[in-house]
Amino acid sequence: MWKPSCLIPAAILVCLGAACSIKTGENDKGKTNNVDIHTPFGSLSVHTGITDAKDTGLALYPGARLKQDSDDEKSSAHVDIASPLFGVKVVALKFESDDAPDKVLDFYRKDMGRYGSVVDCTGGFDWSHRHEGSAPVSCDAAGPGHGYREELKVGTENNQHIVTVKPSGNGSEFALVYVKTG
Repeated sequence: MWKPSCLIPAAILVCLGAACSIKTGENDKGKTNNVDIHTPFGSLSVHTGITDAKDTGLALYPGARLKQDSDDEKSSAHVDIASPLFGVKVVALKFESDDAPDKVLDFYRKDMGRYGSVVDCTGGFDWSHRHEGSAPVSCDAAGPGHGYREELKVGTENNQHIVTVKPSGNGSEFALVYVKTG
């Protein structure tokens, strides 16, 4: 037999389910490249196919080209997670250049300087936050370098710009990343 006290949780779940929305978008090849989920508890937004380096807060290296997507790897993504308890924003784009990695690194050392002291790191990404969010970024041990030759960071643990560069043929491949938590 149903008791009124059992119906209350069921009614809440129905109401919350009705307050959720999910939207997806497709690129010109018919593949899903955008997902937006909104709930009363927060939202998640994932967009691929972005091409503007300005979304990372960094300038585009002159003559650079967006790295083409492969079937297993996207060359760009913009992810936003927002809730009353926390938020994370990550914007990442991969590019290619005919110039040597040192030239690309020199360009980004200057460009990133407008955000503060640029930290030169060797290795791969390490986004583990072991420090207070307002602490300056550091070169924490990232384990194997994931194939990247060098990494530049600037900002604070909870608001940072990252550039990674590796050789590719006679030129370079590089990623521009913006990470904001809070």
